[in-house]
Amino acid sequence: MQRQKIAAVLKNSAVGSELDVRGWVRTKRESKQGFAFVELNDGSCFASLQVVIDQSVPNYAELMQQLTTGASLRAIGELKASPAKGQTVELHAKSVQVYGTADAEKYPLQKKQHSFEFLREIAHLRSRTNTFGAIARVRNAVSSSIHNFFQSRGFLYLHAPIITTSDCEGAGQMFQVTTLDLAKLAHSKTDVDFTQDFFGKRASLTVSGQLEAETVACSVGDCYTFGPTFRAENSNTARHLAEFWMVEPEMPFYELTDNMQLAESFIRTTIREVLEHCPEDMAFFNQRIDTTILETLRNIVEHDFIRLPYTEAVDILQKCGQKFDYPVSWGIDLQSEHERYLTEQHFKQPVILFDYPRTLKPFYMRCNDDGKTVRAMDVLVPRVGEIIGGSQREERLDVLLSRMAECHLNPEEYWWYVDLRRYGTVPHAGFGLGLERLLLLLTGMANIRDVIPFPRTPKHAEF
Repeated sequence: MQRQKIAAVLKNSAVGSELDVRGWVRTKRESKQGFAFVELNDGSCFASLQVVIDQSVPNYAELMQQLTTGASLRAIGELKASPAKGQTVELHAKSVQVYGTADAEKYPLQKKQHSFEFLREIAHLRSRTNTFGAIARVRNAVSSSIHNFFQSRGFLYLHAPIITTSDCEGAGQMFQVTTLDLAKLAHSKTDVDFTQDFFGKRASLTVSGQLEAETVACSVGDCYTFGPTFRAENSNTARHLAEFWMVEPEMPFYELTDNMQLAESFIRTTIREVLEHCPEDMAFFNQRIDTTILETLRNIVEHDFIRLPYTEAVDILQKCGQKFDYPVSWGIDLQSEHERYLTEQHFKQPVILFDYPRTLKPFYMRCNDDGKTVRAMDVLVPRVGEIIGGSQREERLDVLLSRMAECHLNPEEYWWYVDLRRYGTVPHAGFGLGLERLLLLLTGMANIRDVIPFPRTPKHAEF
């Protein structure tokens, strides 16, 4: 008999069906009348299936000893209407097979409230909890929606390299990749000779696939990357990870206004699809994590995003009367408190800021004629602040070279990127979205380490 997932059983199976289900025991409750109720969950949905086991099941007494919280089992039986409150059906087992037992005294997940800090210490088991099972399903739904969004619009999915010899952001906070003997290097008094390294030059883990995506976009058209990126920023905050997933579309013949429209459609479509496909999980987050989540998400889906120049945003913030931890002046990099004020208090809806000071942004962003700003954009949403950053790219060779000099970058190290401006250059644009930042918005979780299965942070690479 083929295994049925519990999600399908609860949604589609008719009373009287003969079923084969498998999963892990959440709880077991024995009755003095000689039968037991086992709450079985396989991770396919938020709900569990109640399995009724009575003494007609072979090895009943032995099973009662083995079926503790955390044990795994297979149950074959008949689906019947349930008289119990809160569930419509239950499985009456005819046979039960235990795959693996779990020591009841040592099993870390008991039927009680566990702190998220504790669950990070047992990340190999935390997805068995209601919260992290729901996060895993929402993360899957978001990933599926992202691919569907771009594929339905004719974008090409690009696998950007993880190992790179160029720094897209110019920040220098990159993990080095090497085969050189680190023990010898630690005691060496001479400069490292990277010509002896595996790639013959300094190599790092990528912080972005954007530069490579630009080259492909200027050959085959609209494309997007979706993969892991890395930043060696020694920051132990609730908003930073050393390894995270980025979505980065690149579009030839796009200007900034086209980029804004695509980014807005992308956010609204993805949120709408998650609300449609994960209603139980989203209801759980709204009830247990943050009671404003559904209201916030519906506000984003139902309202057009406001377009606002950076200069006007600064003017609003300076005149609002609000006291900020970081004072506001033209030329500063707006902080989360500023972004959230704009979206949560002033406009009460999403905002796209654009035309940022050139001193704040990387070398590849197109310069405006005013000489002070670049064609950059940030999409801001309530509760999170910035969720997307993007720009129109600088397609003019002379201006690009000037900007690289301004940013103290050697054009020879980016020769292939510069070449795009020599051979059939076109206006083009793109943006980047951090998957984990979007998941914070969707779930209401406060710490970014709780929306990725195995977080990588300073001094922590467990699991």
